[in-house]
Amino acid sequence: MSQHVVPVKTYVAIFLALLCLTALTTGVAFINLGAMNTVVALVIAVTKMLLVILIFMHVKYSSRLTKIVIVAAFFWLGLLLTFTLTDVFTRHWTPSPSGWGPSISAPAPREK
Repeated sequence: MSQHVVPVKTYVAIFLALLCLTALTTGVAFINLGAMNTVVALVIAVTKMLLVILIFMHVKYSSRLTKIVIVAAFFWLGLLLTFTLTDVFTRHWTPSPSGWGPSISAPAPREK
């Protein structure tokens, strides 16, 4: 099995890209984008993750089986996150118990 040799220039370019993306993440954190702050931060994080997985972990040059395992792992992660979020987002659907007392409040006692 022959190994793919990645030039040092590629590693340096990816490293510089990761540094720039980290600086961009820091810069965006100081800008108020409203609800888009999280979206922009996640897009930058996913981009950095893909660079690390594809280049530094050599998945780009690996066999199809390795790529299938990576995709299956992300599918499993997405499945676990989906089930966790469905639990979190549906917790308010169940009514809270009102206790052991009567549901209708009793009238106040009269003064003598």
